[in-house]
Amino acid sequence: MPADNARGALYRPMVPNQHSRVTYAELFFDLVFVFAVTQLSHTLLAHFTPLGGLQVTLLFLAVWWVWVFTSWITNWLNPEKTPVRLLLFALTLGGLVLSTSIPKAFDDRGLWFALAYASMQVGKTVFLWVSTPPSQPLARMNAIRITSWLALSAVFWISGGFATGQTRLALWAMALGIEYISPAVRFWIPRYGASSVADWVVEGGHMAERCAGFIIIALGESIVVTGATFAELTWTTETVLAFVSAFVGTLAMWWIYFHKGAEAGSEQISRSSEPGRLARLAYTYLHMPIVAGIIVTAVADELVLKHPHGHSDLKTILSAIGGPLLFLIGTILFKHSFRGFLQLSHGVGILALCALAWFAGGLSPLWLSILTSAIMVVVAVWESMSLRSSEHE
Repeated sequence: MPADNARGALYRPMVPNQHSRVTYAELFFDLVFVFAVTQLSHTLLAHFTPLGGLQVTLLFLAVWWVWVFTSWITNWLNPEKTPVRLLLFALTLGGLVLSTSIPKAFDDRGLWFALAYASMQVGKTVFLWVSTPPSQPLARMNAIRITSWLALSAVFWISGGFATGQTRLALWAMALGIEYISPAVRFWIPRYGASSVADWVVEGGHMAERCAGFIIIALGESIVVTGATFAELTWTTETVLAFVSAFVGTLAMWWIYFHKGAEAGSEQISRSSEPGRLARLAYTYLHMPIVAGIIVTAVADELVLKHPHGHSDLKTILSAIGGPLLFLIGTILFKHSFRGFLQLSHGVGILALCALAWFAGGLSPLWLSILTSAIMVVVAVWESMSLRSSEHE
């Protein structure tokens, strides 16, 4: 029997030592999340308070989770098949409703956000369940376990959509808690127990490429925000310097993630004896602070461009330092997951950003931006030189 039929007609064919490419249907689905990331950064900028930060964090975690779960689904199912492609198109529509609801998710569009999110999560896992043939009992049982957890969380999402204020926040936090803990406990359900990580058959190169694509989405959104803001301003020496600093900082982030890390991670997960475990840790959980750091940095870039003079206020300090800090924490942990050691350059960069925070209030937003970008450039250059030296030894 052909391997494709043995796994299920809608599953990706698993060919040893062959990388499954990201399809155009998956890239089309990702377009919605360019909009979602923009909505998140603008919402954070408009509600930069402790409560607003908590709400945007919750929304970001939801956006990331619905995207990464879809990436797991399309790692198993083949988007070149018409039913799977139609599923992705339906999820794209759901993602568009989700994204447009973000700015008012804690106001009058909470139910729309909840319904879109729950429908996407439960719908695609039910599709996976139905698409998995009885001849693959472990994979089918895995789909049933995932559906059970997401159906439970959907109750809290929709209940929160009907609720208001702090009750909505609490219910949605419980829903996210259920979803985020589920892979860690391997989707344990009563009577049937937990799945084995060995059941999570993953095409590592595809998963790595999908997550790298989301990093590009976040970096692209940062460039769009910077460019759009700069275009509306009077071009003075200060705004030009702020624009250049923002671009250099974004470029440094790209270099830190892509120059060696993304490729090395892809190679490691492709060779791993337990790709499911590495995909769960490195690409499902550890990419969250990386993406969050890019989003927060985009907020800082817009603040600095609009107000480069004077002393930096708390909003500017938290975003200008917090964004790169989150990014470096995420990348050092991501690279540790497959290299087995903590990158010294990243650790020094983290300490330098923390030290900068002590006297950031006495700096202008422009100088704060320049210094944070300089730290990121030093980290990128240091890592490149150290890895090049180790390759020559």
